[in-house]
Amino acid sequence: MEKNNIKTALVTGAASGLGLELALLLAKDEYDLILIDIESKKLQDAKSHILNTHQTNISVLVKDLSVINIAQEIYDEIDASKIDVIVNNAGFGLFGTFYDTDWDRELQMLHLHILTTTHLIKLILPEMVKRQSGKILNLSSLAAFQPGPMMALYYASKAYMLSFSQAISNELKGTGVSVTVLCPGPTKTAFQGVVSEGVNDNKIGFNMASAKDVAAYGYKAMHNGRVVAIPGNFNKFLSVLPRMLTRNRTTKIVRKIQDKNRAS
Repeated sequence: MEKNNIKTALVTGAASGLGLELALLLAKDEYDLILIDIESKKLQDAKSHILNTHQTNISVLVKDLSVINIAQEIYDEIDASKIDVIVNNAGFGLFGTFYDTDWDRELQMLHLHILTTTHLIKLILPEMVKRQSGKILNLSSLAAFQPGPMMALYYASKAYMLSFSQAISNELKGTGVSVTVLCPGPTKTAFQGVVSEGVNDNKIGFNMASAKDVAAYGYKAMHNGRVVAIPGNFNKFLSVLPRMLTRNRTTKIVRKIQDKNRAS
């Protein structure tokens, strides 16, 4: 299908944090934007913020991405043939022992991190391959590289996103479509507040980076066609640590860090 010169990017979790910073970078590069988030007021504020500095067309979709089959609903409301970039940023975490955390909330997290993200790519990717052009940026985490006691399902879901992204990136070689998975360490976003729900003393402050810096790193990596992007030399070191130690040992180290952060 022929496509005009207008570039369009879809960004989930776009109301704040990394999603907003990535949307600003896309707007600066003259992409039209489809911004998706569950928070209507913050999403409108994000739109206004972007338009204060960049001239672009912005559509907003208020969607709960933790709902099953929401990807199909989104797909039915957009023109997939016009999507040049997909940024799968939306996500949240839960802190606590698996036997004591809330299953309904964990189910929402798994739907969001795994099912919605995967389904959205599944629906839009064929159009990109058909055009032989497109970029996908998936947000994983440094958590993807080892098990994570006290955030077991969050770490596991991010490991899924890392593995999935690397696999389809390999499949897409020669198609003109690239997949980048961004794996930041702790980042100053609203995510930290969500992780700390119900845990008043849990403040994750170790090795904290700014959302703006992480977004810029991931954005550059996406445009350069890198597959795995890990911002920060210390984070790169931590990502390979499980290769040098046993998984049992790295799991114990993560637990000690989690306990330390909770007590700080």
